[in-house]
Amino acid sequence: MKTKLIFGLFWALTATAFAQELPSVVVKPHRVDLTFPAESLVEAVQQTTVGAQIAGRVVEVKVDAGQSVTKGEVLMRIDAREAEEAARAAAAQYANAKLNYERTKSLVAQKFMSAAALDKARADYDAATANRAAAGASESHATIVSPLTGIVARRHAELGDMATPGKPLFTIYEPGGLRVTASIPQYRLNDMRSVKTARVEFPELDKWVDAVSVKMLPTADTATHVSQVRVTLPPVPEATPGMFARVHFIIGQSEKLTVPATAVVRRGEVAAVYVLAADNRPSLRQLRLGDTVGAGEIEVLAGLAAGDKVATDPVKAAIVLKQSSNK
Repeated sequence: MKTKLIFGLFWALTATAFAQELPSVVVKPHRVDLTFPAESLVEAVQQTTVGAQIAGRVVEVKVDAGQSVTKGEVLMRIDAREAEEAARAAAAQYANAKLNYERTKSLVAQKFMSAAALDKARADYDAATANRAAAGASESHATIVSPLTGIVARRHAELGDMATPGKPLFTIYEPGGLRVTASIPQYRLNDMRSVKTARVEFPELDKWVDAVSVKMLPTADTATHVSQVRVTLPPVPEATPGMFARVHFIIGQSEKLTVPATAVVRRGEVAAVYVLAADNRPSLRQLRLGDTVGAGEIEVLAGLAAGDKVATDPVKAAIVLKQSSNK
């Protein structure tokens, strides 16, 4: 009996100590931004796709997706033997055409050939000159270099792949300039007229940022009847083109009761928080929640009243609750 009392006292003291350490927040109505969300994708303001200009097999790959590159840096090499053979053939054709033109010009001057023959020789010479220049340029295109300083978003070819003219090899973007483009339905266009700014949520990164600017494009899609809105982002090093983002366009403000999203415990469709009593002992209380109204804040529609103290660390609160019930 004595041992049981000692353990009971121990658990009580432990629960009280934990309860005193529980971080919490007192909920009360406060002004929050009224928003409407729109899903979007991150895109680069400055982005380019580097393509092959000659046919050949990829014999060297020097960079991969995610790597930083500088303008002029070698990215890939393509087997240039076919280009070299084409260049040699073009050079031989040029030499023959030049020799024939010079000979024809001399014979025409001596009245042994007609002016029409000279015109044909000149045309053949001009064509051979152009072919030689094109073949020489193609030979230099066997080395693929970066056209800008940035980050490789995607590599489209592997070592040993066959490159063909026009085939994409790399997509490169400048990380300093990112934006998101959201599609706005027609019924929201009136709300957009009052929008001056927005907040952008990155669910994968658990991050929110303030938009630098919001610009609605002047045209609407004829098939879907939606308008595009471009939202310029501040520097977000973790964000990459193609990443999902949610734009929350701010259309006004209102008084609302909110709780931190981190304080909410979810079990399927049920949402709850740990409410602390006067002695800091927690109890689980079910809520009816509304929309996200800010960075990490969720509107409470029912279940809490102004002045309630809510534990912001539900894991620690659950431990204290369990210890209190076992004492």
